[in-house]
Amino acid sequence: MTKIEKIVLSYSGGLDTSIILKWLQETYGCEVVTFTADLGQGEELEAVRAKAKMSRVKDIRIVDLREEFVRDFVFPMLRANALYEGQYLLGSSIARPLIAKHLVGLAREVGADAVAHGATGKGNDQVRFELAVNALDPSIEIIAPWRKWNIRSRMQLLEYAEKHHIPVPSDKRGEAPFSIDANLLHTSTEGKILENPAEVAPDHVYQRTVDPVDAPDTPEIITIGFERGDPVSVNGKAMTPAALLTELNGLGGRHGVGRLDLVENRFIGMKSRGIYETPGGTILLTAHRGIESITLDRAAAHLKDEIMPRYAELIYNGFWFAPEREMLQALIDQSQAFVSGEVTLRLYKGSASVISRTSPCSLYSADLVTFEESAIAFDHHDAEGFIRLNGLRLRNWAARNGR
Repeated sequence: MTKIEKIVLSYSGGLDTSIILKWLQETYGCEVVTFTADLGQGEELEAVRAKAKMSRVKDIRIVDLREEFVRDFVFPMLRANALYEGQYLLGSSIARPLIAKHLVGLAREVGADAVAHGATGKGNDQVRFELAVNALDPSIEIIAPWRKWNIRSRMQLLEYAEKHHIPVPSDKRGEAPFSIDANLLHTSTEGKILENPAEVAPDHVYQRTVDPVDAPDTPEIITIGFERGDPVSVNGKAMTPAALLTELNGLGGRHGVGRLDLVENRFIGMKSRGIYETPGGTILLTAHRGIESITLDRAAAHLKDEIMPRYAELIYNGFWFAPEREMLQALIDQSQAFVSGEVTLRLYKGSASVISRTSPCSLYSADLVTFEESAIAFDHHDAEGFIRLNGLRLRNWAARNGR
């Protein structure tokens, strides 16, 4: 085993990373620096600091990354209208490259030989963390305790915690707990009863959205302003990226917007079932497609829709820092030059629906589409030749087949 002098650990303060912290200290006999990213998960992060101090960590880093997360990761992804397997808004996937970026940066700052994470050998996050580190600094060693230690079950994990006097939350005893990941974009919940896709998710699984059945009986109308593809205001009020997403999370959560019960295909090769809540992101995706509908050329819009599944898959699989993702991002960003204006939506009983859209860059022409007399000359007879030429190959194909 290569001699390790210092490790930077991605640390949440939860049971798994608290145990990993102790295991790293015992196994490598070196200093461990903890890094906690504030991505808007809504937890009391000073409690995380206190837990790290209990484990005798000298260098504890808690960094507010909310604005960077939304501005440099969530918004570029939303410009692409990215959905993995047509449904998932990639809330966990898009956070991992940001965490990895700061892990690498901190490792360089403190002179660490290695970085460590708490992702398991069955999940996607191990791939996302490690591919990002590979792309940013191949010289840094990566330690994945779940692939190294002898702990193989939840019971063994609890026994290790008790042996080393690591506090165990009450819901961690006995039955496996829900696995929860949260940030400003979403909350995901996995495990326990959710591991059976035939079982209905219990109400208490949902944390940031009300049941649409119990949502207000009166719709709420909101307007979102866009500049070059990015949202910049809500109801006429300019906001920073993180503040804007926070505002929309509150609005969407109140109306039950953004719930998803999904069985997805993990990159590692298995299917998993999760409950996702992405209220603000769902509103933004709907609004962004609304403003694009009047500002993007037809061929440009269709090309974006063609590459979107590939782009979303790259993010899901951990290739945010790969050259092909950056190439696709350049194409997507170029398409957003005139995606500016306002979109008005109705929030009601779990839905976010576009009801109007305006833009100074609109390609929509009422004079062209009107059924009334138009100021723009349009010869209806031109359509005859257009249809005849497009039908040429079909007539030829039909003749060959004896039709």
